[in-house]
Amino acid sequence: MSRDAGADSIGTPNGSLPTEDARSLAGVPDGFGRFWTPYRMAYIRGEGKPADASDVGCPFCTAPGKDDQAGLIVHRGDTCFVLMNLFPYNSGHLLVCPYRHVSDYTELTDEERVELGNLTATAMRVTREVASPAGFNLGMNQGEVAGAGIAAHLHQHVVPRWLGDANFLPIIAQTKAVPELLEDARARLAAAWPQED
Repeated sequence: MSRDAGADSIGTPNGSLPTEDARSLAGVPDGFGRFWTPYRMAYIRGEGKPADASDVGCPFCTAPGKDDQAGLIVHRGDTCFVLMNLFPYNSGHLLVCPYRHVSDYTELTDEERVELGNLTATAMRVTREVASPAGFNLGMNQGEVAGAGIAAHLHQHVVPRWLGDANFLPIIAQTKAVPELLEDARARLAAAWPQED
């Protein structure tokens, strides 16, 4: 479909996917489609990442002070909370965080450790109910050297996985296609979260 025909994505109406067929671009066509992910530039540039290890500017410390939608919070517990990952590895990627600004698992109190584990299990159950993943990746990256994007505030990743969810994009193009908006996933997961008695 040409740009003149009123579409800015391959075979879809305006705005549904940020892709372009290279054959419609200037220059020698190369046969590649372009999947534009401009929101990733914020992550690449480190925007929103704390300048230091303090709680000032830490997104996991500031999120609970916002309303659930603005903070991408799915559930608030007593010592820990669950929120959407702003830069997800996959659709429905959740983070379980203590409210306290601690960096290491060994710094958690017994109460925090228990709630973090219980919220992780609930996150898996709720995600299974609303999205039917085939499996999960669970994990914590302790320290920058271990891959923690925000090493100063402990967070547990809960990443749903489906058969075939990894394709050439992350392997060749270092781009992950995430087919659902964060606010839509947050609303769906929060609505399905069990109500406390």
